[in-house]
Amino acid sequence: MSDAVQPNVAEVRAAAEAVKTALDRHLEAIESRSGEDDPAIYTAFDALAAAAEAYDELLYEAYDEVTPFEVPSGDNLPEYAGPEDPAAISVLIRRDYTVAEPQRLFAQAERVAGADDETAGASVNTAVGVLFGEYEPDEIAQRHKEFGLEEGDSTLWVSAVAEAAEPGEWLGAPFDQADPQLVICRFDVSAVFDDELDALDPDR
Repeated sequence: MSDAVQPNVAEVRAAAEAVKTALDRHLEAIESRSGEDDPAIYTAFDALAAAAEAYDELLYEAYDEVTPFEVPSGDNLPEYAGPEDPAAISVLIRRDYTVAEPQRLFAQAERVAGADDETAGASVNTAVGVLFGEYEPDEIAQRHKEFGLEEGDSTLWVSAVAEAAEPGEWLGAPFDQADPQLVICRFDVSAVFDDELDALDPDR
């Protein structure tokens, strides 16, 4: 975990209460909608997304635990043009990190590699190769602070495909065939959502 001051129990509980309040307001906005594109629903949605993300971060910092909450994207994709019942699907994931604490990254790589490998912490590239060779990407996402990494944006696309690819078919260029019109669902996590909420409510 990070060496920074950890949130206390009261802060985590306050964040949890904020999620509950945001859930209630989101439901109230839906129940009292004034039309199909009621702006109150979008505002309540954004507030709920921000509250869930804040709670998730505090929960991780305090207890090394995470929630299943993810923020769906807005209208950034074209209308879906794929089959209603695709024969196969493809999951595309991108996660960005900043190397915030290189020495912590090097130390973790050296610990994983063991005393016999003196090159594990020789550079960022070497250390990253060691850690991603040892841990699954989801585990690194959950424990990124332990590895000296700071989360950036992340996105997950679930796309329809006509049929499952042959083994090894797309490994040389895994993302070249991504078609936004075949995306069934998409989930984005980004600090830009906080920026948008700040613009709507500078005093929040």
